[in-house]
Order: sequence, then C-alpha cells, then structure tokens
Amino acid sequence: MMQLDTDGDAEEFGFGTQVRKSPYFDATIRWGAKGFSVYNHMYIPRDFGDAEQNFWNMVNGATLSDVAVERQVEITGPDAAEFTQLLTPRNLSECAVGQCKYVLLTNNQGGILNDPILLRLGENHFWLSLADSDILLWARGVAVNSNLDVNICEPDVSPLQLQGPQSGKIMRKLFGERIDTLRYYWLEEFELAGIPLVVSRTGWSSELGYELYLRDGSRGDELWELIMAAGQDFGLKPGHTSSIRRIEGGMLSYHADIDADTNPYELGLGRLVDLDMDAEFIGKAALKQIFAQGVTRKQVGLHLSGDPLTGPNNDFWPVKIAGKQVGKVTSAIYSSRLNANIALAMVDIKHTDIGSELEVITQKGQRSATVVEKPFYDPKKSLAST
Repeated sequence: MMQLDTDGDAEEFGFGTQVRKSPYFDATIRWGAKGFSVYNHMYIPRDFGDAEQNFWNMVNGATLSDVAVERQVEITGPDAAEFTQLLTPRNLSECAVGQCKYVLLTNNQGGILNDPILLRLGENHFWLSLADSDILLWARGVAVNSNLDVNICEPDVSPLQLQGPQSGKIMRKLFGERIDTLRYYWLEEFELAGIPLVVSRTGWSSELGYELYLRDGSRGDELWELIMAAGQDFGLKPGHTSSIRRIEGGMLSYHADIDADTNPYELGLGRLVDLDMDAEFIGKAALKQIFAQGVTRKQVGLHLSGDPLTGPNNDFWPVKIAGKQVGKVTSAIYSSRLNANIALAMVDIKHTDIGSELEVITQKGQRSATVVEKPFYDPKKSLAST
C-alpha cells in the first residue's frame, strides 16, 4: 500500500503513469487519505485513520468513498442484450431499463471471473461495474467470435459511494424529493450543478446507500466537495470501504473469497444461475455438470476464538481438523459491534454443518472456530433495502 508522508505527499515509489489516479484523488488527500492500494490498475484510498472509527462513521452516520476503481465495461449496439446475457448465468430477460443486478461472469469451466453490478441504462446499453479483474479484455475477446453486433469500451465514468443511515437525507439535500422514489437496485440519471450523473441505490456496505457515477472526469473534485458540503449537517465523513461491514454482511471480495477457480454453487449463489433458460451463456454446460454432481466444498461463516484480531488477514489461513487441512479462511476481521472475530472460509463439504468445530492456523498461532450462519449481521439486508 502506498503511504503518504506527514505533509500529505506521496512517497516516491516509481509506479509511473500506468497506475491511474481517480478524478477524486486530490480531494481524498485534502480530506485525510493517508494510504492507497491498487485495484483495477488504479489507486484506491484505503486509510483515513482508524479503521474501526471508519466503520462506526458509516453505520452511525454516513461516509463518502472514492470507488472510481470500479471501472465500467460499457456494452452497446444492436445485439448488446444478447451479448450481455452470454457473459452471465443470471437470467436477464426480466431486467428492465433502469434496473441493476448483481451478476456473476463465468468462464467455460463455470469459474467466476468477476462479480459486478450490472446497470441497464437502455434497451441495448449496459454497464458492468467491476470488481478487480480485467473484464474489458475478456469481453472484447468474447465479442471477436460471437458474431454479434456490439461495441465494448470503458467509458468516462467514475463512481463514488455514499453509504450509511444518513445518506438518504444527504441525497435529499442534493437532489430534492425525487431521490425518494429511487428503489433498491434501480438507477436514474441526474444532474448536480450541471454535473452529469447516474445514481443507483447500491453499494458495498449492506447499509442504506447510493453510488453516484460521474460521467465527466474533469468535474470529480467539484462533485466531491459538493457532496461533503451537503453532508456536514448530517455527520458525513470521508472514508473507505469497510472490511468490517462487508464481512459482517457476507459480501465477497474478488481474489479473496472468490476467483476463477470458484463456482457459484460453492458460494451458495445458485440463485444467480439459470440452467433452464433458453439463452446460452459461457459455462452453461460446466455448471450443469457441477449442479448435477454437487460440490465438494462450500463457503461458510466462522466465529474464531481468542483475543480480537488486530486487522484483516493478509494470508489465507489454513482450516484444519485433527491436524489435517480441510479448507482456508479467505476473509477475517474483528467486529466490535458483534464482539466477535468473524470470518468467511472455504471448507470441505463434510465439515460445513452449523456448529461444526474447526481449527484455524493464523500467523500468530492456532484458534478454535465454529461454523455459524452468514451473513453475520442483518441477514435480510433490511437496512439497505428499505
């Protein structure tokens, strides 16, 4: 992670121009960003001070986060709807214009290449708002031999996340009562002081929240300051996506909990696969076979014993029974709200029943673990959806 010195200047690591800055980069430094990592070949703020305070800022008030790293793959053209369906096993036949969907993108083996939010802006106009993998290249490669008439590009679009229980009041101050009609996982086009935006009721927090997709990168600094000014009366703080909150919500992080060697059924996401639809999609034959045979491992939630974890895991911790490895912890954190160490793990199917007792080997020693229900908090997502 790139750290800033005490004057707010980037130390010279020689990354060069191939790692891009977002339109909000300078604003986030002014507002206290101290550390950045790289995601989708871009800098993303990861440190605004104490991570637990960042969590409480979000769940008690609201935070504004630079997530411009969620790059968009734009799919347009006469065959855009058919082509977009080709990329995902989720049935899009009833996805209306103005609707968003959480989708999986699969390869020929049924492995997951990305888990973006799909936004349908028109009958043949789609965005895939990406996690951390190069889907623009994948989509363009698929298009070459698809015999479908599509155009695939990365548009000038840079999202911000406004998340937390006060986010609705801040959005109402910015956009008026019209924002109250925006439903969960729907989008609308807005302008703010002449700045073109797409706004959706989505976000990576399981809290009430919005994503504001800036469509003119030259106005990023202006947009950030407008939102922060509107939020001052409601306790808005600058922040970053919260590992505590996303693990509480059972939300997946690509390359950690999910990758090209993971299939939807292992994650309990069979609802996002329609094997019976007439439309073809990449990986359909493989996923039919996996469904018929059943999986040999499954993602579970764990409670870990011992003192509070001091941060997220930086390695995949082995999960064992009687000294034999039966899985790995993919994400772990201490939640002060739950007063528990919580984790997501991929475990041999024979040891995934609720209440199963396991052993986890951390870099600081062994901890006992118990399989529990996930998500760990607000399992019906009532906070985000109402």
